[in-house]
Amino acid sequence: MAAERLFIARGEKDLYILPKMANRHGMIAGATGTGKTVSLQVLAENFSRIGVPVFVADVKGDLAGISRPGEPTPKLQERIHLLKLEDFAFSASPVTFWDAFGEQGHPVRTTVSDMGPLLFSRLLNLNEVQSGVLSLVFRVADDNGLLLLDFKDLRAMVQYAGDHADEFETEYGRVSTASIGAIQRGLLALEEQGGDRIFGEPSLNLDDLMQTDERGRGMINILVADKLMLTPMLYATLLLWLLAELFEKLPEVGDPEKPKLVLFFDEAHLLFTDAPQVLLQKIEQVVRLIRSKGVGVYFISQNPLDIPDITLTQLGNRIQHALRAFTPRDQRAVQAAAETFRQNPKIHIETAILELRVGEGLVSFLDENGQPGIVERALILPPKSRIGPISGEERQQVVRQSLVYGHYERMIDRDSAYEMLKARADKAAQLQEQERTFREQTFNIPVPQAPRRPTGRPRDTLLEAMAKSAARSVGSQIGRQVLRGVLGSILGGRRS
Repeated sequence: MAAERLFIARGEKDLYILPKMANRHGMIAGATGTGKTVSLQVLAENFSRIGVPVFVADVKGDLAGISRPGEPTPKLQERIHLLKLEDFAFSASPVTFWDAFGEQGHPVRTTVSDMGPLLFSRLLNLNEVQSGVLSLVFRVADDNGLLLLDFKDLRAMVQYAGDHADEFETEYGRVSTASIGAIQRGLLALEEQGGDRIFGEPSLNLDDLMQTDERGRGMINILVADKLMLTPMLYATLLLWLLAELFEKLPEVGDPEKPKLVLFFDEAHLLFTDAPQVLLQKIEQVVRLIRSKGVGVYFISQNPLDIPDITLTQLGNRIQHALRAFTPRDQRAVQAAAETFRQNPKIHIETAILELRVGEGLVSFLDENGQPGIVERALILPPKSRIGPISGEERQQVVRQSLVYGHYERMIDRDSAYEMLKARADKAAQLQEQERTFREQTFNIPVPQAPRRPTGRPRDTLLEAMAKSAARSVGSQIGRQVLRGVLGSILGGRRS
């Protein structure tokens, strides 16, 4: 049975998104303060109502109100009257809050291995040579059965690879000391920003994003991202990881009657800014192919030029709010936005984009044949839920009532690379002590003390001593493979 159409806007005619075409992706664009967030909220509510789960990043804290019924303010009442919405009723939507830092929602975690070297290189802003060295570190961990789960695992492996670069050169290639240093500095900076907290277990189970409530409404998963946005690269990398995981793990479903999941990526330009060409190609590939998994991706951005052309052409459902044209680049953006619509002889699109009022947009949705509809100038419907933030007490009430409450709050720290190296180091130290005791007691031969370090050279840290002591034993161990996430597997990695 086909899902009902989603009523989104009203102009000279009513404008609907067809659920069967919702996985053909979309975009909401416009300058600050023109109504993008409210348009996003209206789309999310409608998808939820027909049983489609939603994931949305809330970068300003304005979307939390979707968990509460709206209030009949004079401004909303005016819009309802203007649009002649006679059966309009305020209502809340089911919401689950997530937070990379675990402060205002359930913690969102992934493992270092699942993130993979390609995304980690982007996260640490590494150049090509440094990225190659990081890939080598991941490969050494794979080949030696050393699980990379949390942040300390990766730091231990980078240190280990640097200390034993000569041993790896023949099999893996040259390990540049300068590159190891750059990676270590990047990891330290990321840790100081709190980025280490998103790595570990339990990692996010994608099934928990694809739930419905007791009334069959899709769960709206809100990633609390106001603090996360202080580290834009971490924000972008986390969203790209999520997109990649969905692409890899979900089965092919073709063109379903409605999406299995819809993602809204706010501040979408961060996904593409300064991304290396190889990553841009992978993003384009994933966006192009993920629709066959029943996933719709909607980019939210101030400027259509923020989205690469090859990705922009895949965004079939569009709402364009007002743009400002103060600079030559702004003027190009207006022209580019106008050129992407199917022309309407009644509208001069470039002029209309500059004239649109708050909450008004140029709207074009895909028709039943998958063709873009003729662009229409229309008012976006008001949301049925509250516009704006909610109180901390209201938020915590939603968190405590969640079905996953208590699961992600308990972090698991099982044996992985750090613990395995430390155990081997402890064993090596114990054997050395036994050898020393045996020689002294049996042959009365004292074991020479290690030479003094040159003046000014710092003592080995515990991790350095551990890694150096474990070098010989680690090199001979073949453990189970630790396999990469999709943005790594496309490049030849593997997954456990």
